[in-house]
Amino acid sequence: MTEFSSQWLALREPADHRARDQALQATLVHYLENIASTRMGAIRLIDLGSGTGSNLRALAPFLPQDQHWTLVDNDPALLQKARSVLMDWADESLEKNADQGKASINAVEPLTIVKQDQHITVEFRCDDLAKNIESVLALPADVITAAAFFDLVAEQWLHRFCNTLLKPLYTVLTYNGLESWSPPEASDAQVLKAFHHHQQTDKGFGAAAGPHAIAIMESLLQQREFKTHTASSPWLLTEQDRSLIQSLASGSAAAALETKLVNQSTVNQWGISRALATECQIGHTDFLAMPEVS
Repeated sequence: MTEFSSQWLALREPADHRARDQALQATLVHYLENIASTRMGAIRLIDLGSGTGSNLRALAPFLPQDQHWTLVDNDPALLQKARSVLMDWADESLEKNADQGKASINAVEPLTIVKQDQHITVEFRCDDLAKNIESVLALPADVITAAAFFDLVAEQWLHRFCNTLLKPLYTVLTYNGLESWSPPEASDAQVLKAFHHHQQTDKGFGAAAGPHAIAIMESLLQQREFKTHTASSPWLLTEQDRSLIQSLASGSAAAALETKLVNQSTVNQWGISRALATECQIGHTDFLAMPEVS
């Protein structure tokens, strides 16, 4: 899998949380509330490519009181960071030894926290999803979740994933290729085309599906009689997001340069201009897929 810094994930988290489609989220929450009302025990969620746990922090406050999350990432340092950030985010930690998670970077200790009225148990699983997605999907779960993940994986991997999936899938903030910067630049379309080319290079799973990921998944899961729903969840960035705009402009320019599809001077000028953009809209799609109940 590709690697992300905890600094980048922290920078984008406020924009991610604002962008999530609330109506689609409410559909998932209603589904999990029904499960919680008909059985004993915690609802169980598996979060793929979890990073530092942003998806949990966004969703958990809206879910039933008793929750069990399994955060799955191939980067043990990010999982350790997730544990630390979640402890800071929580209202209370129920673990007996707050330092036990520091024993080994490759075996992150489980965590039990309280946030508002929610009682949340978190397990951390360091695993290579490119190789082991089938074994991860075999774990107990009521819902499989992910955020800003599926545009990184290959179409062949998506076939494996969709053929194995038996539980509902709720994934948010998958990049869909739509971008708009203000004020516009003559080179916007040229640089965006190069960026899309870079998006579809290997991110650890083979040639990435990039902006096509949701359409591929929707088609595959509909063939398996899943009921699917999509919703737009764009980043709407303004002056309050200046640091994120600057980081996004720098990263996009670097990616475009790697492709050698646009000359360096054009990309450099684009990056300088875009770092000063007054507004920026980056398109994402949220996706919910529910298996047919027999």
